[in-house]
Amino acid sequence: MESFGDYVRRLRTENGLNQTELAAKIGLDSGGLSKVENGKKELKENKLDLLAKALKIDSKEIKEQYLSERFAEDCYKYKCSETVFHLAEEKAKYYKTVKVKQGNLNL
Repeated sequence: MESFGDYVRRLRTENGLNQTELAAKIGLDSGGLSKVENGKKELKENKLDLLAKALKIDSKEIKEQYLSERFAEDCYKYKCSETVFHLAEEKAKYYKTVKVKQGNLNL
């Protein structure tokens, strides 16, 4: 298992990019990217699509990594029980069905 920052660092090195090169592609400076990779700064969500493109991966994958990190950090911070994972999964299913139903309404 790896943190989001470790994940970004691994993909960056696999793509043969240094921090300055990747940072420029996503609109950060190398210091900002270094903080993201070291877990000292959270990447803004509006950078995820640019990051995925720069790292040559599907934006869905990077968003899943990013959101799972945020969720896991909050669960750790609030000392959540295992129940929260089940509830979150059920709520995600609920929101998917609600959004689909709303999308199919013909007024």
